[in-house]
Amino acid sequence: MSGRAQLMWDEAVTGYDFGPGHPMDPVRLGLTRSLVGAFGLDQELDVVAAKRAGDSTLRLVHREDYVAAVKAVSEDPASARGEYGLGTEDDPAFAGMHEVSALIAGQSVGAAEAVWRGDALHAVNFAGGLHHAMPGGASGFCIYNDAALAIARLLELGAERVAYVDVDVHHGDGVQAAFWEDPRVLTVSLHEHPRTLFPQTGWPEETGAGGTAEGSAVNVALPAGTGDAGWLRAFHAVVPELLAEFRPQVLVTQHGADTHFDDPLAHLAVSLDAQRAVQVACHGLAHEHADGRWVALGGGGYAVVDVVPRSWTHLVAIAAGRPVEPATPIPESWRQEAYARTRQLAPGRMTDGRWPVDWRGWEAGYDPADRLDQAVLAARRAAFPLRGLLP
Repeated sequence: MSGRAQLMWDEAVTGYDFGPGHPMDPVRLGLTRSLVGAFGLDQELDVVAAKRAGDSTLRLVHREDYVAAVKAVSEDPASARGEYGLGTEDDPAFAGMHEVSALIAGQSVGAAEAVWRGDALHAVNFAGGLHHAMPGGASGFCIYNDAALAIARLLELGAERVAYVDVDVHHGDGVQAAFWEDPRVLTVSLHEHPRTLFPQTGWPEETGAGGTAEGSAVNVALPAGTGDAGWLRAFHAVVPELLAEFRPQVLVTQHGADTHFDDPLAHLAVSLDAQRAVQVACHGLAHEHADGRWVALGGGGYAVVDVVPRSWTHLVAIAAGRPVEPATPIPESWRQEAYARTRQLAPGRMTDGRWPVDWRGWEAGYDPADRLDQAVLAARRAAFPLRGLLP
């Protein structure tokens, strides 16, 4: 197996563009790729452009009629009327939508193939993580569900156990839905509580289809306002124990940066430093439970200068085996580029000044009156016994 990681990148993914004023600004992808280069990280891994996902690959998750509908509005955006979730405020149609969405999916599928076949131990597609797309419809800025497609491709290649851990501020509903009845896939999502945030799913009681897949979905619904200590406490109170029991052959993780306190679309209060701590933890868990096989994806994140490029550059650096120390200054050349492209002043360091982040482990005891601990307890009580674990 190659010791080098792969960064999946094709400049054309920046064409995933819903238009002016839409929160999903593709500049966040271009700036992340530039920051990765500014730190020389592209010399530490193999930069690979995978081919676009073809129809047979897309149909591993998506219905044929939905793929046809995406193609139709891609050729004639003005024809979109909201059917299949296309042409809505969240997912306006644009020319070339099918091609670029399939290209992003292809990068995640390519990452999964590289890791499964041993061409790379770790692979990152920060343009991916579009976890809301459903088998038969677009949702939440997501057209094709590249995360689900990567997992489906792993199963097609012979994987028997794939774990998916989603730390985006929004529930990973599309991935959960794709594998709701499949015990070969464990989906774990930590997200803001559905009472206060889209897509209003991800309740702890959602644990997978009854029968063989019961307990294959785990949801930690965090109270709005959760900060670093609570977020890390919840992650470590749930994820490591599940992975130890499940013994995945591959770990797929989704690292939406929209948990950040500066993100304009949600209500958690997590710092860049805590995001980095979870990235480090996921890397360690891949080595502990999945022989190091790790596919890491991006996701949400709408503070496109201050947060997203730094967070995902940390992710790439960790996967490459050359983590960037939080206090590291950001190259001035990148800060000038960010200003030229966005007219926003860029941050000066790779930290929010909170490293190392302090948090208290679950084994130290819990407070049943604490809202964060209540969220963790709800998830553990709903799902853990179904997997033979103590709640």
